[in-house]
Amino acid sequence: MRRGLPGIVAQLLLWPLPWRLRRAVLRRGLGFRIEDGARIGFSVVCAGAVRLGAFSRIGHLTLVRDLARLELGEHAVIGNLNKIAGVPRDAAGAFGDEPDRDPSLVIGRHAAITNSHLIDCTNRVEIGAFATVAGWGTQILTHGIDIAACRQRSAPVTVGPYGFVGTRCVLLKGAVLPERSVLAAGSVLGRAETQSCILYSGVPAGPVKPLDPASLYFSRTVGRVA
Repeated sequence: MRRGLPGIVAQLLLWPLPWRLRRAVLRRGLGFRIEDGARIGFSVVCAGAVRLGAFSRIGHLTLVRDLARLELGEHAVIGNLNKIAGVPRDAAGAFGDEPDRDPSLVIGRHAAITNSHLIDCTNRVEIGAFATVAGWGTQILTHGIDIAACRQRSAPVTVGPYGFVGTRCVLLKGAVLPERSVLAAGSVLGRAETQSCILYSGVPAGPVKPLDPASLYFSRTVGRVA
């Protein structure tokens, strides 16, 4: 996949085509793996490897650029108006001393990123199966400045299976929201938490109270919440 402006322009030129023809060009010309029932709206996806599982979907006016890999499991969703950007592995300058850095976004089956979020994939972002990045205006940031070393560092961010991220949250590099846990709206999560079935809230976020593991959100078998 061509990077930068050429890659963006190439996909914009495909927008007038019916999805069936656009899908054929993306598969054969650009190497996308798009399984049956999957669909990309009027969005631009520039990544080294792209795999869309069966019936997964990317909505409209979402921009994905400079990722090594974008992977959506079956029935996974990326909504509208999201900005998802990485830093290529071979980029000069920052992060050159992080050989294992993985600028990728991996979304598990039936998981969802809704609308108008900002996701920094300088390092890997993983959204577990049936998890939801809900509302709008959440930022996931996998890099930041190390004040002591006076340089930028990166670390992966993970939302565990059946996790729920409320509207306008911030997840910083190295953050982990454990499975079947909730990050309350407006919270800032800056570390790897380990306890499952917990409501995390605050700035910085910490455990507030346990959640009932029998809650229907934590046991559903389809991704969409009515």
